[in-house]
Amino acid sequence: MEFTAKQLAQVLHGTVDGDPQVTVTDFAKIEHGKPGKLCFYANPKYEQYVYTSKASVILVNNDFVPSQPVSATLVRVENAYAALAELLKYVSQQRKAYKRHRSLLSRIALSAKLGKKVNVGKFVSIGKNCQIGDCTIIHDNVTIGEDCKIGKFCILYPGVRIYPGSSIGDRVILHANCVIGSDGFGNVPQPDGTWQKIEHLGNVIIGSDVEIGACTTVDRAPMESTIIADGVKIDNLCQIAHNVQIGENTAIAAQTGIAGSAKVGKNVILAGQVGVVGHISIADHTTVCAKSAVIGNIRPGSPELFGIPAIPRLQYLKAYAQFKRAGLDK
Repeated sequence: MEFTAKQLAQVLHGTVDGDPQVTVTDFAKIEHGKPGKLCFYANPKYEQYVYTSKASVILVNNDFVPSQPVSATLVRVENAYAALAELLKYVSQQRKAYKRHRSLLSRIALSAKLGKKVNVGKFVSIGKNCQIGDCTIIHDNVTIGEDCKIGKFCILYPGVRIYPGSSIGDRVILHANCVIGSDGFGNVPQPDGTWQKIEHLGNVIIGSDVEIGACTTVDRAPMESTIIADGVKIDNLCQIAHNVQIGENTAIAAQTGIAGSAKVGKNVILAGQVGVVGHISIADHTTVCAKSAVIGNIRPGSPELFGIPAIPRLQYLKAYAQFKRAGLDK
């Protein structure tokens, strides 16, 4: 078991008071709380321990009001006792899922290092010098190239392809047939009308708590890295081009394409079939509606965007009303 306070709040539908990144690895009674432990408080007669406990995280009811300073991070839930039962069930299910297994039909390089309880399915190929973290599940027909690093508690579904040199954080989910680290679309026109390929010698870096949908591709950079930060969620059938940078907790819906060297900020929402041209920046907290095309830099504080090219949504709707009226007048 290993959870941050933020993850606990997500699992239990609660909120965090304190450090959302503090980590717990085990349970304890509140009177026995120590660093790294998770405790809960529901019975008023144990309130004194809330203030003296050394636990990293304490589950409490939403209506709990401390009368003294509390050193632990509090995760507030509707019912702390019920939440604890729910969490114990969740952890039990997770522990059952994480069992060491290596199919005899898989091919694992001798120099590859696999952590504890790594599950390797049939027809998996793991290249030289790879590092796979504890409790990662690798389903059938996955290919992992040389010198890749994959963190703990990841899930790689069937048909995933990870090219050499890619780096993936903890708790990452890669759905079926997504491709990480393929060459970007880089070619130089020649005088005779042909194209010369630009070799891509960079890599892809994916943070923790990222989920990437089926058949999505993330291209490696010619130099340096294509970067997907922590908490990013990418839907199916998306294209992330070379040297793109995507900020934390951004969500990207299906069939979106982002061209090379674009920078997408934190907590951005790109709806379905959005297109983003290369070498531009999209500010934090921007929302781009479905089927829109972003062709220039988006500044901080911009409203919701819509259209081709993308403009403020209300402005687009007013313009569309004029287009429609003009069409009806003919």
